[in-house]
Amino acid sequence: MPKALRAAGRRVGIMGELLGFLWERKLWWLIPMVSVLLLLGVILIFAQSSAIAPFIYTLF
Repeated sequence: MPKALRAAGRRVGIMGELLGFLWERKLWWLIPMVSVLLLLGVILIFAQSSAIAPFIYTLF
């Protein structure tokens, strides 16, 4: 595993462990899919607690 990826993994905790696991098992092709799902989850959580919620919900 590259040095930069290991350093980033130590800082982000569980997410870093997941990325490390996917990288070691040669499942690197799953990383974009997991990233998109996490980003979608963050957007939905942010949308519930903000004034821009009606605008974000129109995207879905």
